[in-house]
Amino acid sequence: MANESTFTALAPPDMPAPTPPYSHVVVTGDIVAVSGQMPVADSGEFLAEETFEQQARQVFRNLERCLATAGCTFADVFKVNAYLADLGDVDSFNQVYREHFTPPYPARTTVQAALIGPNTLIEVDALGRRS
Repeated sequence: MANESTFTALAPPDMPAPTPPYSHVVVTGDIVAVSGQMPVADSGEFLAEETFEQQARQVFRNLERCLATAGCTFADVFKVNAYLADLGDVDSFNQVYREHFTPPYPARTTVQAALIGPNTLIEVDALGRRS
């Protein structure tokens, strides 16, 4: 069981609280861990009918808000894990990814995964360091 004194859980004030038992953001020392972000709009509505690119852009908006809650930006991210429902979307993912990250890029893992729900096309989590 986690000891709350070893990390601090944070939540962006403008994002819906997760239903499952996890925190959007956890900070320990200068390390910031952002949980997997899904294509959920500010209203809490899941963007199931949107295109891959629309879902990906929402995921990155959510990731950005989580990072900001910990005082970070995309420039502070050193590791990204991306989960795509279809690896055929990797080129589109790379396009959206380049809109948020510049060289030198963070370390990254991209895998095909069965995601929550049949219309979930992408989930992304990240690790960053606060300066």
